[in-house]
Formats: sequence, structure tokens, C-alpha cells
Amino acid sequence: MEQRVSLITLGVRDTARATVFYEALGWRRVETPDGIIVFDLIGQALALYPRAALARDMGVDESELGSGAMTLAHNLSTREAVAPMLARAEAAGATILRPAQDVFWGGHMGYFADPDGHVWEVAWNPYASLSPEGAFRWEGY
Repeated sequence: MEQRVSLITLGVRDTARATVFYEALGWRRVETPDGIIVFDLIGQALALYPRAALARDMGVDESELGSGAMTLAHNLSTREAVAPMLARAEAAGATILRPAQDVFWGGHMGYFADPDGHVWEVAWNPYASLSPEGAFRWEGY
């Protein structure tokens, strides 16, 4: 298996509501067949897919999906950009889990949950840079 993630699919209860949320963050959809929403990212894509359909695709009951201890991260190029991004997410319908603050390892970050409970970290990391296109590159300590 090559070391990459191509597509992240979030199981959502209401595809229309989830779509409005991510569009309010400034994301733009790409054309897809009915039933799935896709946002093209840098080198990968994020899909919104009905939870029940996702469970069917996996061959499990929807009750087995649960919620994972996982975050999706959105890194920014400056520490000053973190709080406004969290505010934008909150205005779009997110729940702020942790406001922007300095953290022990030298970065600055906060967390929000989207309307379906998917947790996002919004961070500035002094040990990682973003390319001009916005791609994340870990540079180490």
C-alpha cells in the first residue's frame, strides 16, 4: 500500500445540511453523480455520503459505525488565522470544542465538530509549512 490517502468519506445524517456547512466554510463542490457530494482538496478529496448508505456499502448495520477517536486537520500558515477560521466554522453551524490557544509543543490550535460530530483540528504548526498551493509538509522538530 502506498503511503497516501486519496479520499476521505464522512458518513452524514443529512447530506444537504452537511453540504451547506462545508460550502459556508468556502469549499467548492465538484460534479458528481446524485447521492454523493465531493470537494476536491489538494491531492485528495473529501466526500459526504449518507451514513445509512455508507453502512450498507461496508456490509454492517448503521449502529456499528459508531464514532471514531480521530480528527481531520486543517493547517493554516499563521497562528493569527486560527481563531478566525474557528469563528467561521461556528458561524456555519459547528460546535467549538476547544478555542484557539497555544499548545505545549509550540503550535496554536483549536477544535470544532461539524453538524454530524466529525471533529476538525484547526492549527498553525511551526514545524510544518504549507506550499504555495496549501499542501502540508512536515519539517520536523
